[in-house]
Amino acid sequence: MSIINFAVIGYGGMGSYHAHNLIPAESTRFHVVGTYDISGERQQISKGKGLHIYESLDEVLKDGNIEAILIATPNDSHKEIAIRALRAGKHVVCEKPVAMNTDELDEILAVVKETGNVFMVHQNRRWDPDFLIIRQLYQNKTIGDIFQIETRVQGANGIPGDWRHLEKHGGGMLLDWGVHLLDQLLWLVDSPVQSVHSDLSYILGDEVDDGFMSYITFENGVRALVEVGTTNYTKLPRWYVKGLEGTAKINDWDLSGEIIAATGRKDVAAPTPIQAGVGLTKTMAPPSEEATEKLAFPEPKADFVPFYQNFYEVVREGAEPIVKNEEVRKVLKLIDDIFESCHKG
Repeated sequence: MSIINFAVIGYGGMGSYHAHNLIPAESTRFHVVGTYDISGERQQISKGKGLHIYESLDEVLKDGNIEAILIATPNDSHKEIAIRALRAGKHVVCEKPVAMNTDELDEILAVVKETGNVFMVHQNRRWDPDFLIIRQLYQNKTIGDIFQIETRVQGANGIPGDWRHLEKHGGGMLLDWGVHLLDQLLWLVDSPVQSVHSDLSYILGDEVDDGFMSYITFENGVRALVEVGTTNYTKLPRWYVKGLEGTAKINDWDLSGEIIAATGRKDVAAPTPIQAGVGLTKTMAPPSEEATEKLAFPEPKADFVPFYQNFYEVVREGAEPIVKNEEVRKVLKLIDDIFESCHKG
């Protein structure tokens, strides 16, 4: 097995995580040789970790020992670095969002076609255990055909205090977290998007959005609410999905929650009316005990290999990418449409 030597461009939070956690996890396939960052302080940290320090991007691209690079820089620099790296004969892994818009991505993909080198986007949250559980429920119809999906992430810390506050660098929560939730959703629901209605939040006064809500309807009838919030001091469930035969809720990444499914029994008693405020209701009364049952979450297993193993197999064996560039483009196009819709009213 021939090892692929990597260089990491951008040694911030994600770049260092790739360099010391994700890539070394596949140590029989990859070796991180060194890093390049415009910050001298980060360069020294990298050097202290035993990595080679490159003084410029040119130096990285001229190093014939480097076969692949990881791009983990602010979003507005992805296109230029990717194109230069591809034309220098390097394979590329790029952090998400891959580019500022679909026009930029199309420029990258034209060079991918021109050079024949591998270009893959690190849409890592396809491997999240909470998503894998929802994916199994959807595919296996554990609660019947799922017709409504709510997917959200919420916190109370505002926008991270760096370039993510700035529009010119591609900041804001739609590009930061929306790219994850929308990728999961479009990969889950195998149907074209029929309509999108969205609202961006600027409640914190930044020039970029501090959150958003999107209502998405697919041609197969599935409806989804996608929400990202950074001013939420108490959170709604990470996932809330409704099927024709049950409902599932995952509260957070700790995988707490429940699945309540219909038993399908015909010999159950009708719901008993309950006191609701100052009135009675049968409609909102809980179903009888015989009508429903609580199910265990399935084991969150991926039926596909880890990202970097797949990247190696694509480069060395011509395997099919798990994260395909056409899928990445659909997500970015949806983000473009959300921005355009919101800005134009």
